[in-house]
Amino acid sequence: MELENYFDFVQEDVIRIKGNRIDIEIVLEDYLEGASPEEILLRYPTLNLEKIHATILYYLAKTEEVEAYLERVRKFDEEASQEQLRNPSPLSLNCGTFRKGFSRIA
Repeated sequence: MELENYFDFVQEDVIRIKGNRIDIEIVLEDYLEGASPEEILLRYPTLNLEKIHATILYYLAKTEEVEAYLERVRKFDEEASQEQLRNPSPLSLNCGTFRKGFSRIA
């Protein structure tokens, strides 16, 4: 089986593990921080060891390409976070008001 068959290439910057809604960066982040495949499985029990190993192997086989993908994802996440701070949604503003009021009660 081709490694690519384990993944859904949804968009240029969205690669999901087939049969799950888990993007490869979730597994690879844990792997690159030193987690074993078994530890990753404990964190994401909807996966199986075969899919986790396939994700790691895909990274090892295409390190340069996957590192570029991971960097784009990190950049997007950072930009989205900064945008949220600049323009918080009404819901997040209401939650902040609620938390302030709640802390005064305690």
